[in-house]
Amino acid sequence: MGMVTQEAIDQLQVLMEEVDEPLKKTFKNVHRGYPTETLARFLKAREGNVSKAHSMLVDCLKWRVENDIDGILAKPIVPIDLYRAIRDSQLIGLSGYSREGLPVFAIGIGTFDKASVHYYIQSHIQINEYRDNVLLPSASKQCGRHISKCLKVFDMTGLKLSALSQIKLLTIITTIDDLNYPEKTLTYYIVNAPYIFSACWKVVKPLLHERTRKKVQVLPGCGRDDLLKNFSHQLKLLEIIACLDFGTSMIMDQGSLPHFCRNEGSGSSRHMENSTENCFSLDHPFHQQIYNYIKQQFAIREPVRPIRQGSVHVVLPDSAVEDMEIAKTLESELQKFDYPDEIRGSLDGLKIDHGK
Repeated sequence: MGMVTQEAIDQLQVLMEEVDEPLKKTFKNVHRGYPTETLARFLKAREGNVSKAHSMLVDCLKWRVENDIDGILAKPIVPIDLYRAIRDSQLIGLSGYSREGLPVFAIGIGTFDKASVHYYIQSHIQINEYRDNVLLPSASKQCGRHISKCLKVFDMTGLKLSALSQIKLLTIITTIDDLNYPEKTLTYYIVNAPYIFSACWKVVKPLLHERTRKKVQVLPGCGRDDLLKNFSHQLKLLEIIACLDFGTSMIMDQGSLPHFCRNEGSGSSRHMENSTENCFSLDHPFHQQIYNYIKQQFAIREPVRPIRQGSVHVVLPDSAVEDMEIAKTLESELQKFDYPDEIRGSLDGLKIDHGK
């Protein structure tokens, strides 16, 4: 992987000074006072190639202008019952912060069957924007240093072959992140992985870029013991490098573990007795905060207009179609594995939706 040098950053900075004023304006909203670090992120995403990083960044800024991404946090999803249904079927939430102050996002296996694709994409982008505009600046202020990344913990509880039918939407969401929010995640932790995940991972892992593969850590069981044990083993080292970012694993403490990491077999239950501890639930403080924040931003931007129901239609990336090659390969290769009988039966008739 190409190194991101100061010379490359300087060259990209010169190129960005030549873009149109609307792109310069939205670039300020992207870097939020840290242009050098933002340029470095796009360079890293393109192996240090200045020309490719420039093209990627300009396309990102055009996408933001054309879809009013700068204003998406002022566009609530209403009514509240619809938003609750989205939260119950698009499992994502904030469980806390790592020991070095990075936001810890928990992600589960969603069904994505309660609303249109556009609502789920709008919800995902809003969480990205809330992370970049609210959570990361707040974390940076709290820690006294610039924080630009998060951790993600994926709960594979309930993963079935039928879930692969959602791969089209997941590919679109992933492509949006890759093109417009590059290098925002330090590490991806995989927990509660069933047999089917192992089969899928064997197929997908070789197809991923090396940069992405190095970020993925598959942990045994619910991941609790490894995360906390790694923390205790690395505590002295982390104390030494407390204010530096060398790409080491940022381990969380007990209070920031997602609910599905706290006990073996707990999984990503949507209906815990205390819903405020379930970070996927709309009743969790994180989702209450982001929902109220979006309503407040709407009131500031459109003080005399009533909130109208309807999703934001964001232009979807063309390259998502190219990325569907991974889905096609996965669909084909899964048929070749020697599964237990109970899994083999569910393979019959499996067909991933590759349509546009």
